[in-house]
Amino acid sequence: MRESLAQKKVRARAIYRILCKSYPNVRCELDYKTPFQLLVATVLSAQCTDKRVNQTTPALFKKYPNPAKMAQADVKDIQRLVKSTGFYRAKAKNIKSLSSKIVTDYDGKVPSKLESLITFPGVGRKTANVVLGHAFGIPGLTVDTHFGRLSRRFKWSKSMDPVKVEFEVADLITRKEWTNLSQRLIWHGRRVCHSRKPACGACPIAKYCPSFGIGEMDPIKAKLMVKVEADFK
Repeated sequence: MRESLAQKKVRARAIYRILCKSYPNVRCELDYKTPFQLLVATVLSAQCTDKRVNQTTPALFKKYPNPAKMAQADVKDIQRLVKSTGFYRAKAKNIKSLSSKIVTDYDGKVPSKLESLITFPGVGRKTANVVLGHAFGIPGLTVDTHFGRLSRRFKWSKSMDPVKVEFEVADLITRKEWTNLSQRLIWHGRRVCHSRKPACGACPIAKYCPSFGIGEMDPIKAKLMVKVEADFK
């Protein structure tokens, strides 16, 4: 029988509660001290691991800690500092350009509105929502590859379009919980619900997951597949 929207909301709430219980101490896994540093780190995280970004940003932020200094930097020097994150030419160009825009249009301060953030080069809704949620405490749904994959496995959305996924999930979860949900879905996707073979036998959400059984079902084998904190450092 087809699940109604009301039923889907009830199941989404149940999944959210279990995620909160399973991951009570989630945090942004990118290292930063200011909204600007989080913005830059998130831009660098495209097609790159947070672990690699965190290895890269200390030297970058030591030399260029704020928008004014980054805007004045030689783009080739930024390229050198961020090369290990991949696509470094485009990322360096975008970081320098967005820094200049922050200085000229926003008096050197990162804006706290999504509509403003997505006008920056290299910044889409995902990056904007990361900054809003973690730097400013403004709820947002961060639809990265993990969020999208789990949303489809939970039958919250069928779409491969991150924007469509964002709006469909937004209808299921209370706005104030968007950032918390996003972070916990990402943690769960990285640790348990892997892309190729999820650890179904070790999943706390099994009871509410329509896709339960597509991965490793043996509890012992599944538990060995679960990634731990040390895997991300």
